[in-house]
Amino acid sequence: MPDMLVKLYELPDHRELIRNLADQGIVIRRISAHERRHLLRFANDEFQPAWADECNAAFSNTPVSCFIAVENEQIIGFACYDVTRKGYFGPTGVADTARGKGVGKALLLAALWALWHEGYAYGIIGGVGPADFYARACNATEIPGSSPGIYANRITSELDPPANN
Repeated sequence: MPDMLVKLYELPDHRELIRNLADQGIVIRRISAHERRHLLRFANDEFQPAWADECNAAFSNTPVSCFIAVENEQIIGFACYDVTRKGYFGPTGVADTARGKGVGKALLLAALWALWHEGYAYGIIGGVGPADFYARACNATEIPGSSPGIYANRITSELDPPANN
């Protein structure tokens, strides 16, 4: 899976999308340290242990480099940045029951805007799955020759079940 490049200085405004989600009872916000265990459980149970490891790394950054979507006091999605590598977006995931509402796009844009506000001009989306989604949501473009990129020669074991997404 290739990486994609995003021009952070050309990001679409995401404030209306976040307001519309809030009107539906879905809040997009930066996670707080006391909520770590909830995020790690969600990432591990809904996606994969490696993503939970990367989510955990977000708490080493100041500010914490992870946004969450919350509905009915439960995490329904997350988006991290600056955890795999500096300037990288991901991992990100939205619960199956919350897909199709704009939650993933809102989380993506919140994290990319955070990269912009922290001084980056470009962001990298690493090991992209849904390339069409990223192209539409933030005009991301594929980086030629970027697969497997930084994900080459990864350590794997029986601890890493196949991804369910």
